[in-house]
Amino acid sequence: MIIRLQSEDFDPEREAQMLDVKGAGARVSFVGTVRDSARDRTITALEIEHYPQMTRAELARIGAAAQSRHNLQEVLIIHRHGRLACHERIVLVTVWSAHRAEAFAGCQAIVDALKTRAPFWKKEISPEGALWVPGQTPQDLG
Repeated sequence: MIIRLQSEDFDPEREAQMLDVKGAGARVSFVGTVRDSARDRTITALEIEHYPQMTRAELARIGAAAQSRHNLQEVLIIHRHGRLACHERIVLVTVWSAHRAEAFAGCQAIVDALKTRAPFWKKEISPEGALWVPGQTPQDLG
């Protein structure tokens, strides 16, 4: 399992091709990007904060659970942090499996868990000002 937290952009296809997963018959990827609107507001950027050790540990738990449950041969999770403009890539989840059904299910399980369990805090920047995404503020940690 490979987990990376970074501020730099990534190339999804290049990242996937760097791994040679023997015996894999399926590779499924999800790329999440910054939306240009949310809750009836225009969004110009997104600021993502996290605690590196806590975040890395939780992403490892999420990946390991999906790997075990869906018989995944390899898992790659890249999540960016810092200030991101609209339409920039935020997250890459790529999984490899012997069969497509397992790969699709495993990728979806990881993406769903990232939205609810990963300790990232997002602040939406708009012309009207900045707002923390509800339920995702650093103060929600305690």
